[in-house]
Amino acid sequence: MLAELPGLPHLPGSPRPTGPSQTADRPDPTDERRALDLLARTPYGRASVSMRALPFVTVARHIVVDTPSSPSPRVLLRLHGGFGYAQACDGSVVAYSADNLSGRHEGDEDVWTVQFVGMARLFTPSAAEIELFGRPPRTADGAPFDPEYLCIEPQFISLHHLEGVPARQFTHSP
Repeated sequence: MLAELPGLPHLPGSPRPTGPSQTADRPDPTDERRALDLLARTPYGRASVSMRALPFVTVARHIVVDTPSSPSPRVLLRLHGGFGYAQACDGSVVAYSADNLSGRHEGDEDVWTVQFVGMARLFTPSAAEIELFGRPPRTADGAPFDPEYLCIEPQFISLHHLEGVPARQFTHSP
């Protein structure tokens, strides 16, 4: 579920990630695959990166793809180019998260959230990948939506799962 970034030493005094189904030195690949499978069930998430030393978070459409040339699945993001965020993310370490918090219905008491970190790169998707993204939004903040795409190979994946969480009941004020 949690893994240290390859090539980076463990810092003395910092806790090593652990969990019930993993050791401190090696994540459970089944948990990582489950996290990516859950990620594939929801279309949108949040990309986080710093821009000019300030953190920002933006919404992105994502798809999870397996490719024969890559040993692990990649996550492809579609963002609005007019924000300049894809350019800011290119070549940077990006955190990405998605969950099922808002898509639950009465009786669905399972909540999950997936987070991962990886290097983001601008790329041009294939026609098949564009089709997997589906129809883009018409506008972003009132301007025509101009898609830009990022590719991330997740390096540090976490999955958190809560059971017994009732779906929120919205009430109206008088």
